[in-house]
Amino acid sequence: MSRYDPASIEPKWQKAWDEALTFRATREGGKPKYYVLEMFPYPSGRIHIGHVRNYTMGDVIARYKKQNGFNVLHPMGFDAFGMPAENAAMASGGHPKDWTYGNIETMVGQMKPLGFGLDWSRMFATCDPEYYGQQQALFIDMLSEGLVYRKNAVVNWDPVDMTVLANEQVIDGCGWRSGAPVERKELTQWFFKISDMAGELLDAIEGLDDWPAKVKLMQANWIGRSRGLQFSWELTAPVHGVETVEVYTTRPDTLLGASFLGLSPDHPLVKSMEGDNPALAAAVAEMRKGGTTEEALEKAEKLGFDTGLTVRHPLDPSWEVPVWVANFILMDYGTGAIFGSPAHDQRDLDFCRKYGLPIKATFDVIEGEVYHGGAPDYRTDEQTATNPRGMVTAFIPPKSAKVKWLNHFAGLDEATGQEAVDITIDWMEARGLGKGVEKFRLRDWGLSRQRYWGCPIPVVHCDACGVVPEKKENLPIQLPYDEGDKPIDFSTPGNPLDRHPTWRDCACPSCGQPAKRETDTMDTFVDSSWYFARFTAPRADTPTDMADAEYWMNVDQYIGGIEHAILHLLYSRFFARAMIRTGHLPEKCAEPFNALFTQGMVTHAIFQTKNAEGRPVYHYPEDVDLRDGRGFLKDGTEVEIIPSAKMSKSKNNVVDPMNIIATYGADTARWFVLSDSPPERDVEWTAAGAEAASKHLARVHRIAAEIAGADVPETKEDAALLKETHKVMHDVTLGVESFGFNAAIAKLYAFTNTLSKSRAGTQTKRFAAKTLAQLMSPMTPHLAEEMWQLLGGEGLIAEAPWPKPDEAMLVEDTVTLPIQVNGKRRGEIDVPKGMPKEEVEKLVLAHDAVLKALDGGQPKKLIVVPGRIVNVVV
Repeated sequence: MSRYDPASIEPKWQKAWDEALTFRATREGGKPKYYVLEMFPYPSGRIHIGHVRNYTMGDVIARYKKQNGFNVLHPMGFDAFGMPAENAAMASGGHPKDWTYGNIETMVGQMKPLGFGLDWSRMFATCDPEYYGQQQALFIDMLSEGLVYRKNAVVNWDPVDMTVLANEQVIDGCGWRSGAPVERKELTQWFFKISDMAGELLDAIEGLDDWPAKVKLMQANWIGRSRGLQFSWELTAPVHGVETVEVYTTRPDTLLGASFLGLSPDHPLVKSMEGDNPALAAAVAEMRKGGTTEEALEKAEKLGFDTGLTVRHPLDPSWEVPVWVANFILMDYGTGAIFGSPAHDQRDLDFCRKYGLPIKATFDVIEGEVYHGGAPDYRTDEQTATNPRGMVTAFIPPKSAKVKWLNHFAGLDEATGQEAVDITIDWMEARGLGKGVEKFRLRDWGLSRQRYWGCPIPVVHCDACGVVPEKKENLPIQLPYDEGDKPIDFSTPGNPLDRHPTWRDCACPSCGQPAKRETDTMDTFVDSSWYFARFTAPRADTPTDMADAEYWMNVDQYIGGIEHAILHLLYSRFFARAMIRTGHLPEKCAEPFNALFTQGMVTHAIFQTKNAEGRPVYHYPEDVDLRDGRGFLKDGTEVEIIPSAKMSKSKNNVVDPMNIIATYGADTARWFVLSDSPPERDVEWTAAGAEAASKHLARVHRIAAEIAGADVPETKEDAALLKETHKVMHDVTLGVESFGFNAAIAKLYAFTNTLSKSRAGTQTKRFAAKTLAQLMSPMTPHLAEEMWQLLGGEGLIAEAPWPKPDEAMLVEDTVTLPIQVNGKRRGEIDVPKGMPKEEVEKLVLAHDAVLKALDGGQPKKLIVVPGRIVNVVV
């Protein structure tokens, strides 16, 4: 009898799939299509077990759909531009292109042994000129449609990497790669006009029925629709021709608590006054050193500067309010100006307490719980509150609370919070003092990055013609690989494209005169915002082929990490709409992902010791011997075990799939990451768990081999095994369809036990074992193919139809009734469904356990609950 040997089985079947082009996506006539896609990886060098879990989930769905008669598109590519490659080049003296393609080759070499059913013929990397050339064509089309524009903007500037950072790339005020404090800097930047679609993007979220609720909420919060009041404050004395300051607020009901008017350091009025006021210029320069993110501004120390200007309160011209510059006000939200109401806004309160500005309450809460800073209301006076930690906090009622104005406003004494906002807007509009305005938190997408390793922006700067898009026939505008006879110098800070002796200089596409290329490259989020569409026709000489896009789109199932729940998905949704406008996608693709699944992480224990200085030293799992819940190094040193930690290269608690494949085989890795936890939750990788999975698969192989070599005639147990076989078909199908992979595997474990114990005839057991192989094939495809061959299956199991249960076999015609004697379970009986109560009683009284308990006597009571249980009272 053959032994389960993954090292020989797995390459054999991978070769068979390759030769048969099993997973090549084709548009075969008459078949429905199914497009399954995992978020593609960054080529960092090696895959980890988290990749294995992500791609195995997609592979299960892809294989299952193929066996159910679908034309399946299941592609793979690499999100390959970005700073890590450039940083590696700076550190090692190499080139980002060499580093990236070397890593891609390594990662593909690691993925293929895992047996993923991918159409490798469609593979691309976003740094392929063939790909980013079409991205440049998209940019030009979006520019002509008014979806791209250029303006001066204040950005997050990393002074070490010398590039613009997106808000999410600023961590605690520092650059995510360099760790350097981020500065505000004004640059001319390219922007996608995503804010024009804010309302559409927000409203469409409701229709994403097969997306996780938490992801939809995160998207909605990021877009952030609000209705507020926009109105003017009149300066008591005009400055540089400016007579009024426009303010937008979502809490106009706090207007009577105004203490100051605040301007962003980047407000046009502030900029106009800097040249006349050195003290203001110095203060503003200090304020601009901080980042531009809301989080950074929230955490930063509140800084202000009194301009000496005053404005008149719009409700009382005799009431003058001072004008301050404040570092926590964003220029790109609202108007860049606010009125401070410190009794009802925590930032305003902190600012006013620091600079001694007045604090005046506007309303009191008369109904409903109030929160400020997460603490319930502990008011000590009518202006502010003290929370349990003794901190003075602003009095901020939720919009559901009922408030009473301390000073009469709009002729009403009390209202709910939201009603108070609406009443104030209506009152101001009726008197011509302001206008109700809907605004969104979502800002336009700044895509300019001052770096080499990214997609070049395909425009040219000409002294005569201005900014001119490149001609499409000249695309792709490729990145230069060297500088003549020597490699590009990445050791010098800044963008190498600015220093390149020949690349920047070019001819104007419009007039032919000498001009210069744009040296900014695109944000890498652009690369990943349309790759799903490119996979439908990856070699087309246009961004998409409309016939292929019409057939394959939308993505039926998208799988990826929750960390991409906001920007990647939001930008992809925007790009899909932009591609419809520019003629590269059909109308049906406005929402490109029909269903979304966000998987949990794979975790692993951290093994650490301490060095002589008391600092932690981390050890790889393969260097630790586990015995009775304790871990030891090879020299006998015991390690401290920190369980269920996120895998991190810095903590050395990563699991290399290649080691797992070498030890147990790819199917063991696939089985384990699917079996131990619901896929939306984290799963902890353990050596013991992997070993147990390997032993189970070896057992399944052994059972199949035994059945293949047996010759037992039909027995009375055939019917029972046949029924269980159809039941497991139903249960596993339901598990796969619902992403309940761990539940499906639990059913397969149970059925394996049933099959191993069954004394049915060989023909029935062979059918059951072949069914087991088919049901396991999406999870453990190599073992399934081997079993299929052993048991006489025709062709490849990967191409065999998915087993369909006979509905008649799923009908339960018997029921198991537990028997309790004096409240304790003593046995059970199987009876036909619907058996009369009197007949059930006869069987119960004849049961050995009941006869023993009665000891020749009669029961005091005999209670039959039909279909549920039998109680005997002795």
